Amino acid sequence: MNIQPYIAQLLYRYQCVTVPGFGAFLTEIQSAQLVESSNSFFPPKKMISFNAYLKNNDGLLANHIAQAEKTSYEYAISAIQYEVFNWKKALQENGLFAIKNVGNFSLNADKNLIFTPFDQTNYLTHSFGLSAFVSPMVKRELFEQKIEALEEDAIITFIPERRKTSAYLKYAAIFVLGLGLTGALGYPIYQQQIANETILVETAVQKQVQNKIQEATFFIENPIPAVTLTVKEVKMSYHIMAGAFREEKNAEKIFNQLSSQGYKARRIPQNKYGLFPVLYGSYATFAEAETAKQEIQKTENADAWILVESL
Repeated sequence: MNIQPYIAQLLYRYQCVTVPGFGAFLTEIQSAQLVESSNSFFPPKKMISFNAYLKNNDGLLANHIAQAEKTSYEYAISAIQYEVFNWKKALQENGLFAIKNVGNFSLNADKNLIFTPFDQTNYLTHSFGLSAFVSPMVKRELFEQKIEALEEDAIITFIPERRKTSAYLKYAAIFVLGLGLTGALGYPIYQQQIANETILVETAVQKQVQNKIQEATFFIENPIPAVTLTVKEVKMSYHIMAGAFREEKNAEKIFNQLSSQGYKARRIPQNKYGLFPVLYGSYATFAEAETAKQEIQKTENADAWILVESL
């Protein structure tokens, strides 16, 4: 089974994709960039790096492969282990190998693993459809030179205009000034009169409204029916597996033991392999399940793993 396409699929959705026994691919969002030297513009993208020290199985890749291939989690783990074995063999024999759309791996002189990511694929979904482009340089100096040349050639001559003032314009101005003074004095008196009449009308309306309120009798002919709220049940799709037992009595024994220890243990129906699974508990999100799994691996069961399934 080729697991490389599944790694690329998960990089679109998650910041960390771990390949058990090999390492983890980490993503970091880089803002849009402008390279002034080449007038190039680049959209936001996810930068991919590799950490060879993060090798523990977090269940993400295996569960994704199991769902996509419609197979068991155990088979997906085996497929990952076989692929990792081939990668390490290619490094030993050829000194390099590539994961499609992700990057190249090689060994340096000190036999240390070197990862070189591919730049052609942008795993940031918000930048879908955006690509890098080069803009031609805007040459502003040419326009400035043309404007300066036009300013030097243009000669503007101002000729004062002589007007003859007629005597009747003086009298017209005096008449207009008189009207302005009359309006300036009369307008405040007119405004005050309007304000007084408005207060009288508002007072009368308020009295009528108060009388209507005192005489009114309020009743409800058709009462509003009670509102019934339906709370949607939260799906617990992430489960921490304690073990799967051939004998049902052993599964019941472990279930009772976990319940007495305070776990919200569960038993699920017999699977297609004839085993009786027992769960430490179920969680609504992968983050909650991952936190609980790490604590259980430290204190109770180092082999505990996450089952992703809607039960």
